[in-house]
Amino acid sequence: MASTVTAPAWRDTKRPLWPLALVIPVLPFVSLAVAVRWDTGWAWLLTPAVVFGLIPAIDLVIGNDRANPPEDLVPALQRSPYYRWITYLYLPAQYAALVAACAVWARGPGPVGGVGLVLTIGIVNGVAINTAHELGHKRERVERWLSKIALAPTGYGHFFVEHNRGHHVRVATPEDPASSRLGESFWRFWPRTVLGSLRSAWRLETQRFRLRSRSPWTVRNDILNASAMTVVLFAGLGVAYGPGVLPFLLAQAVVGFSLLEAVNYLEHYGLLRQRNPAGRYEKVDPRHSWNSDRLVTNVFLFQLQRHSDHHANPLRRYQVLRSFDVSPQLPAGYATMLVAALVPPVWRRLMDRRVLAHYGGDASLANTGRMTGPARG
Repeated sequence: MASTVTAPAWRDTKRPLWPLALVIPVLPFVSLAVAVRWDTGWAWLLTPAVVFGLIPAIDLVIGNDRANPPEDLVPALQRSPYYRWITYLYLPAQYAALVAACAVWARGPGPVGGVGLVLTIGIVNGVAINTAHELGHKRERVERWLSKIALAPTGYGHFFVEHNRGHHVRVATPEDPASSRLGESFWRFWPRTVLGSLRSAWRLETQRFRLRSRSPWTVRNDILNASAMTVVLFAGLGVAYGPGVLPFLLAQAVVGFSLLEAVNYLEHYGLLRQRNPAGRYEKVDPRHSWNSDRLVTNVFLFQLQRHSDHHANPLRRYQVLRSFDVSPQLPAGYATMLVAALVPPVWRRLMDRRVLAHYGGDASLANTGRMTGPARG
């Protein structure tokens, strides 16, 4: 049951905090100022240090926020332009950081600066996939196109198709390439989800056109037009700053979409929707996603960590996502858990017992990748 704040004078206490989500695409400019002032490539390690060091530390100090908005106020909160403009503003900051980074790369940042630059922009564009995730679920045409624009720097435009029409249908089942399995390391999960999600997206999009007896090789194909944005973007930056920026663009893209896949890895690890007597998977509910109520990381990620409510209600905007008592809880925020996921023994020590506890010690109820018959739901 959700714990809901019902005070008559309820207000969104996080309202002044949401713009903090824009700090991440601004951090590269702080690094640039430091690098110019002190002529050091180490400045480009600032963003990774903040994201994977400072934010988890502040998260630990501030702790959790489990407050939910009263349902009678949800329609007004969802209509408020304030919240959506914060997501819109991420994109110009994201692209400005990318252009600035290409200029720095073209001048030669040095070995340390080069590594830091790839990680920095990879993180900015990886977090932008979360912004694309928020925008891509909405019915408004402009937001759906903005989602594709946010995905272009990582070359992960197929996420727009696969996440909405694939992952949300098959989540927490062995058939879903983005749902990790009990005992599966991130390093085994990564190639399975990267390749599997791309194949699934193309299959879904081609089926959409075949149902209309049309060829999928058209600009209306959401994978092709999203991919074209990446090609045009990379080509334009290559012309502006020289072909030497292309390896940088490819490297930061890999970092960016790997950050997304690391988040996918931890969001549904080991969780499985059971089959009902008719052989269909049960409806997605708050038990099928790992959640974290850590306040700071939720602010930076538009409450992505309230993932159970998102899967149950995909059109619900980030500012009104709820925390549920029945949702399995991660021991820390996403930034901390991402680091743990990179070290399989640490991850399994933290998470395997939590998966088993969630299923009352019965490992047969967890997602181990074992197929239990054809999925029909």
